[in-house]
Amino acid sequence: MKIKKVLRFLMLAAIAVTGMSVVSCMDDEYMPVPVKLSDVNGNYRARLITSQGVKSNEKIIDFNAKDSLITFKDFPAGEIVKTIITDPAKADTVLAHLGKVEYTIKFKSKLNIDQNVVELALEPQVMAFQIPVGGVTKSVAVKMTAKQKGFYVGYDNSLRFVWEAEKITVGGTDVAPYQVIKYEVPISIKK
Repeated sequence: MKIKKVLRFLMLAAIAVTGMSVVSCMDDEYMPVPVKLSDVNGNYRARLITSQGVKSNEKIIDFNAKDSLITFKDFPAGEIVKTIITDPAKADTVLAHLGKVEYTIKFKSKLNIDQNVVELALEPQVMAFQIPVGGVTKSVAVKMTAKQKGFYVGYDNSLRFVWEAEKITVGGTDVAPYQVIKYEVPISIKK
């Protein structure tokens, strides 16, 4: 009889404790830390998805955002070079000797308080570098465009944006036929 009373008491105590813990959690609300325009500035590690037609490639890259500029110190130019030089062996040789290609994207930022994000109006610049084509060094100009806004998300301190290589010109001549190369950073984490 005593054991039944003790068990009943323990069950009631467990139910009471569980009920109080559920009630105490009901008051907990997520209060986001408001973002500021300056929050965009920093060093990032990102997953870059590059796609051209049905071909897609992913790579982890680093970049910096500061003073309305996103700077890639070592931009992955593989798809661009492979579009210009269609022989895979020759393209790999050119890429091995190309070195680091630096690329910068300008942006204008605007605070969106309702969504707790900083919206980025991207203004991609023309990428320019030199490559050897047929034994001659030629200038490459890649016209970049951005058709949608980028975002700095306050919830996870990440930067997300998309842009495209709209046209490639080698030595003043447009590459034809040409299929647009799309660059997408779906998530990047501030280091």
